[in-house]
Amino acid sequence: MGLAELLGTYGQNYLDGLLATWSMTAVSFVFVMALAVLVTVARVSPVAPLRGLGELYVQVFRNIPGVALLIIVAYALPQLRVVLDWRTCVIVTVVLLGSAFGSENFMSGINTIGVGQIEAARSVGLTFTQILRHIVIPQALRTTVLPMTNLLIAVMLTTALGSQVPLAPQELTGVVSYVNTRATGGILAFLISALGYVLTAFVISFVGNRIDRRVRILR
Repeated sequence: MGLAELLGTYGQNYLDGLLATWSMTAVSFVFVMALAVLVTVARVSPVAPLRGLGELYVQVFRNIPGVALLIIVAYALPQLRVVLDWRTCVIVTVVLLGSAFGSENFMSGINTIGVGQIEAARSVGLTFTQILRHIVIPQALRTTVLPMTNLLIAVMLTTALGSQVPLAPQELTGVVSYVNTRATGGILAFLISALGYVLTAFVISFVGNRIDRRVRILR
């Protein structure tokens, strides 16, 4: 099957798959950022149990394969009477994985903040929460734009886990399986999906670089 015939027959499927990938990426990344901030706050907390819990979270979800985690979320949680739809299962899996790496990015950003700034904040009577809100988190966000841009791309690629469950509509990788079970799409079917990922990643990188140049902290 040639390119024209493939797009003529399954073009709408590819478009729906691209939109589904974008949608899951956007939703997942919002929760990845929020959870990464919470985990990072726990890791720098003066409360030892919270620090230990934050470190444990990162070590567990940074080192577990995505497919294994998806199986746990999709097929083991129902045994505990926690039943999620397929799309939510994929998003939860992506969020758990991405937030662990996002927390590592934030920790790298926090490590760039001078100790003198923290000591100065303490000397004027700021609380731990105020130091985080006014000094630590804003600077960490500005210094981790490029790492978080890479994380956003990784989140997009991780949504390909959706091909392992019966999503409706399917994401880009799932569309390839759909096409190849109904026609002889061959490598061309994969290349079309790959092009969708590559072009999206290019746009994300371009925007991320522009944002980084605007907010970068010059030292």
